[in-house]
Amino acid sequence: MIFLRSAVLAALALVAGAIEAQQLPVKRPAKPTQPAITAEDLMSRLYVYSDDSLQGRASGTPSHDKATDIIAAWSKQMGLTPMGDSGTFFQKVPLVKRTWMASPVTAGGNTFTYQRDFGVFSQWNTKPVDGADLVFGGLLGDTSVHLTAEQTKGKVVVFGFTPEVAAKGLQAQFMTALSRPVMGAAAMVLPMLDDAPSGVRGFFMKSESVTVPSTGPGMVMPVAIIVSNAMAQALVGGPLATAKWGSSTGAYTGKISLSEAPTSARNVVAAVEGSDSALKREYVAIGAHNDHNGVTASAVDHDSLRAYNLEVERLKRGLADGTSPTPAQLAAIKVNVDSIRVIRRPRRDSIANGADDDGSGTVAVAEIAEAFAKATVKPKRSILFVWHMGEEIGLVGSDWYTRHPTVPLDSIVAQLNMDMVGRGAAADIAGGGPAYLQLVGSRRLSTELGDLVERVNTAQKAPFMFDYTFDAAGHPENIYCRSDHASYARFGIPVTFFTTGLHADYHQVTDEAQYIDYPHMAAVSQLVHDVALTVANADHRIVVDKAKPNPNAACKQ
Repeated sequence: MIFLRSAVLAALALVAGAIEAQQLPVKRPAKPTQPAITAEDLMSRLYVYSDDSLQGRASGTPSHDKATDIIAAWSKQMGLTPMGDSGTFFQKVPLVKRTWMASPVTAGGNTFTYQRDFGVFSQWNTKPVDGADLVFGGLLGDTSVHLTAEQTKGKVVVFGFTPEVAAKGLQAQFMTALSRPVMGAAAMVLPMLDDAPSGVRGFFMKSESVTVPSTGPGMVMPVAIIVSNAMAQALVGGPLATAKWGSSTGAYTGKISLSEAPTSARNVVAAVEGSDSALKREYVAIGAHNDHNGVTASAVDHDSLRAYNLEVERLKRGLADGTSPTPAQLAAIKVNVDSIRVIRRPRRDSIANGADDDGSGTVAVAEIAEAFAKATVKPKRSILFVWHMGEEIGLVGSDWYTRHPTVPLDSIVAQLNMDMVGRGAAADIAGGGPAYLQLVGSRRLSTELGDLVERVNTAQKAPFMFDYTFDAAGHPENIYCRSDHASYARFGIPVTFFTTGLHADYHQVTDEAQYIDYPHMAAVSQLVHDVALTVANADHRIVVDKAKPNPNAACKQ
């Protein structure tokens, strides 16, 4: 699921138990799959799809091409119909690869190094930052600060955060920064690095990224330079809390430049043709995203990081929504590494495998596809399978597919999205357990679809207890807008998003196949299969009884 989400250790047994509880191996050979949806099949597929050899499946990389080759090979083996470009399983999506280069920055008598003291993030601006004047923009969250365009034009604007914004965590800080009007600035400097968890820190420290090609004058947001607190203070010449906003800051030296090159990545698209001569021209779409976040800038110790993150997650459960632990609370967490070493030798890790996000959805869609493909009686409507690229860089693949569909867009009667469906235990999320499943969006466009999902669920051998919390309008996690179903819903296509939710391994190098709950994932997969089958065999098209959104407007939770 797309970026970003951010109790002291009571006893050593908590850490040892969290690690010891997982009995699955780190590596496991694949076995032949069967037509039925089974935990064994899902395990065989996911250990392949989230293996270190795929280097985290970042879109626009050779490793992502290798991953999509695997999906295409599965699709061919099942006998699915290719629905991509020119009779293939692939739909090519144009991208650009960006490579950042930065010299050391000197300020206040100190030298700061790229990928240690600062990182660079930009999906919009391509101009180099070299020798521009500095100006302090004040504390983000302070509504009394109003910089003029003249004060920021062509300058590097250094910001701090009010204590209230800082307490809400990195997502709130970042979104607050992006909403500040600093158009025309050469760059904005944000002191977010010190409190960033390892996965987010690695994201900011990447020297290469892929994104959609710039589309002209609208892409005007400045480069964001993510720095340590020490670097921000050196640039300003003292503590941010006491600096005067709008004032010029001390001299500095350093250059940040960018090169771009065209590249591409691939959606994988396939179908099972329906059995009804008329209805087979309509489709029930089932999707997941095939990418993840690649390799981090530096390796970390896997097991001690996971023990720490589990304690952070426990701590967060006692806080209000949208609030992050304070630096003092985080500093109080202690991990006994010696005890961990008794259980397992050190494991240095830099690969964001994305086993749950969204290897779980990817292999679940493959299992569902095999069940439909091998069924003796096919559903009346066709079933369309789309494994989208680029969800992690902004729903890019689903945006491209819905704007360049390989079947008529109005022939898609519903879209069922699976993103992170491999966890959901009580240790993963508050209220979790064997029957836990989140639903998002199921009644936002069609009351009938939401009712149908509930009805199909009651017929399962072990029905789920649906959690609709994250579907609430205005929920701070913004889940409705953070996965690929949103690209379909904006065109008035009824959707349901199935997920077992976020957890301590989300966007971490610790999101690996050994931590997945395969029986739970098999049950989710069977439910989605049965929902799709019911929609496909219905005597009428799912009724849209809610207002259709403007497809070009911003998504609203």
